[in-house]
Amino acid sequence: MEKSQDRYPPRQRHGGGGTIIASCALAAGFIILVSVVLTVVFFVLFRPRDPEIHISAVNLPQFASVNGTASFYFAQYAAVRNPNRAAFSHYDSSLQVLYAGVQIGFMYIPAGEIAGGQTVYMSASFPIKSFPLAPTGGLVEVQSRMRMKGRVRVLIYFTHHIDAAGECHVGFSSTDGSVLGYQC
Repeated sequence: MEKSQDRYPPRQRHGGGGTIIASCALAAGFIILVSVVLTVVFFVLFRPRDPEIHISAVNLPQFASVNGTASFYFAQYAAVRNPNRAAFSHYDSSLQVLYAGVQIGFMYIPAGEIAGGQTVYMSASFPIKSFPLAPTGGLVEVQSRMRMKGRVRVLIYFTHHIDAAGECHVGFSSTDGSVLGYQC
């Protein structure tokens, strides 16, 4: 009897290629799932939002009414809150005063930055030149529009441009300039 020269028996091949493909598919599915979850978390936590403008007070410290015209100083106090996690850089912002749809006063708001989650308190006071009053009796109503333009950078690469506005209707006495009420 002659012995075989081979020490080892011939290898039998099994269908093991399917497990490799399944492992790769499982890893790819896990990577896709993690990237979807990260994208959802990114848009929930870092979603850029417009700043909130709250006008807290309006008054007319100086007022004069002569021959059916009025001139006064307009003073407005506002709080601007940045709800974002990133800083809000504002520029080209303004405050307008309108009477019967016509602009009677205007002021630029200096450029600046509001840190994430912070509130900045702003005050503006400027003169309104003489303008004719409508014969409506003792009440005069003007509109105040505060507009903030700027941008928020999210994770350095993404920029969200913002144009937020706050509007108030202010009613005051045409005889002494006392503010009778305002609604924002």
